[in-house]
Amino acid sequence: MKKQIALFAVFFTFLALNAGAQQVWTLEQCVNHAITNNLQLKQQMLLVEIAKADLLQSKLDLLPGISGNASHAYNYGQTIDRYTNRFATSRVQSNNFYLQGGVTLFNGFQKLNGIKQNQLNLMASQQDADKYMNDMSINIATFYLQVLFYKELVQIRTKQLDITSQQVERMKKLVNAGTMAPGDAYTIEAQYAVEESSLIDAENNLDVSLLTLSQLLDLPSAEGFDIEVPALSIEGDPKLVGNPDQIFLYAQANMPEIKASEYRMQSSERQLARAKGNYYPSLSLSGSWGTGYSGASQYLDSTDFSLKTTPWDDQIRDNNNQTIGLYLTIPILNGWQSRTMVSKAKISLDNSKLDYELQKMMLRKTIQQAWADARASLKQYHASEKKVNATRESFRYAEQKFDVGIMNSVDYNNAKKDLSNAESEQIQSKFDFIFKTTVLDFYMGKPLTLKK
Repeated sequence: MKKQIALFAVFFTFLALNAGAQQVWTLEQCVNHAITNNLQLKQQMLLVEIAKADLLQSKLDLLPGISGNASHAYNYGQTIDRYTNRFATSRVQSNNFYLQGGVTLFNGFQKLNGIKQNQLNLMASQQDADKYMNDMSINIATFYLQVLFYKELVQIRTKQLDITSQQVERMKKLVNAGTMAPGDAYTIEAQYAVEESSLIDAENNLDVSLLTLSQLLDLPSAEGFDIEVPALSIEGDPKLVGNPDQIFLYAQANMPEIKASEYRMQSSERQLARAKGNYYPSLSLSGSWGTGYSGASQYLDSTDFSLKTTPWDDQIRDNNNQTIGLYLTIPILNGWQSRTMVSKAKISLDNSKLDYELQKMMLRKTIQQAWADARASLKQYHASEKKVNATRESFRYAEQKFDVGIMNSVDYNNAKKDLSNAESEQIQSKFDFIFKTTVLDFYMGKPLTLKK
């Protein structure tokens, strides 16, 4: 029994450890998870399914329309029987069967243009889903890099706090030994409190960023959620690939927002063609078949010379009739509706053309801004790199002077603050550059990844 209890204890401990273990996500895993599970993206895909149904229906509209009806009725009172053409004053049972069908042979190519329009609408809807997927992926990459930024910032501030902590302990010993005034120790302790607060701020920002990223992934909880920290660095003097015009030319031909707008413009052209189809005559072919039974129909029985009701099957056979015909409809005047529809379709086409140009202009501006930001952040990174090297060397000398007592605590703290600010600026410009170049690569058709 004790062995069983021990085994169960080990088993549940193992489960608890696994449950509490952190799951480390790469950027690719985050993006793939969002694509698979994002509810809004699923809604976009349902809109694609609706567009598919519209396209299928427009194709099925080319088929003939066929309908039938049947009736079983009793008539009371005086009426003219349709099959005998005589007055009937008593109750009369009747049955009627009718089948009709028709097909449009020509209507100004409205149905064909409708099929092409729905094909374009489907393609635009698919591009809308791709656009949402791209926006979602870039948004995830933004917060992924934000988490990486705060992780690195926490490391830097932890290191700074450790250095200050060592100085606090050293100052206490010097004050206790009587070789240093208590005022200098208080200054260092105050600096320790400031740096501790800065570290807590960075840790809080890291937690919030992780929470935001987990919410973008629609995870039920951020508990145990963490991301992979790839080795990201800027080596030497990296060059930006291509230029804004080259990137725009590629993006213009491949970005889904441009394709969707172009398809909608073409769809508006088909809508205009459909509206103009109302000017043309329409030609249709239709046919029908019908038969019926009446209880008032009688015949003279030759055996006993009495009137008897005509049998049901004889009436159904004898009363059947068929029609077939071509019908030509010529529009002459319909309250100016056709011209109004054409006018509105032209306006819609003009609007879709403007939207197409607007989408291209917005894409060009986005790429130009991303390019300028990437170049500026690279310059800022190089400048901050020099600043970090200079302030690090300055702090090293300040630390040596402070250790031998020829620099006061105020000047020492100022040198340390300068180094802290320089390191923060460097990692900020570093992640700005990485994000902007990642976005530019994405516009060039490269996968969204931090693995270079």
